Amino acid sequence: MEKHVAAPITKDIARTLRAGEYIYLTGTIYTARDAAHKRMEEALSGDEGLPLDVRGQVIYYMGPSPAREGRPIGSAGPTTASRMDRYTPRLLDLGLGAMIGKGKRSKEVLEAIVRNESVYLAAVGGAGALISKCIKESEVVAYDDLGTEAIRKLTVENFPVIVVADCAGNNLYETAIKEYER
Repeated sequence: MEKHVAAPITKDIARTLRAGEYIYLTGTIYTARDAAHKRMEEALSGDEGLPLDVRGQVIYYMGPSPAREGRPIGSAGPTTASRMDRYTPRLLDLGLGAMIGKGKRSKEVLEAIVRNESVYLAAVGGAGALISKCIKESEVVAYDDLGTEAIRKLTVENFPVIVVADCAGNNLYETAIKEYER
């Protein structure tokens, strides 16, 4: 069953998503990787505030390759989410709606997802060129000096992801292992 979801992702929407579901996002999402997360943490620690209101927003852990002629972005595959784990609980506590990446998350992040009624979504690693076709617009909105790690605002259409961790505490990586062992 296809499930189409509008981004940003509110708590009401997050509550309807279950680990294992395939969904298609349409709307606005943001990119941020290691360097941008570090800079956001420094801004919060220095009482500066973030360059965007994260409430309900989706952050995609991705650093794009240069755009081909006529395209808004180059290859746009996910990066390993655990690299952002030390920064993520604080962003979730500030209202972040969802994250997109690949790989497992720490216990602290999984607890923060449940506590804040958020979700963790996975994009397929190795499919960056295909995923980029779902990105209709891209613009740098913060930390331009970070190059590919700048925060970008993306307009996406039918962006394919899988719900990995939902706000009810279900984790596809754990349930898939149990299913396989049966």
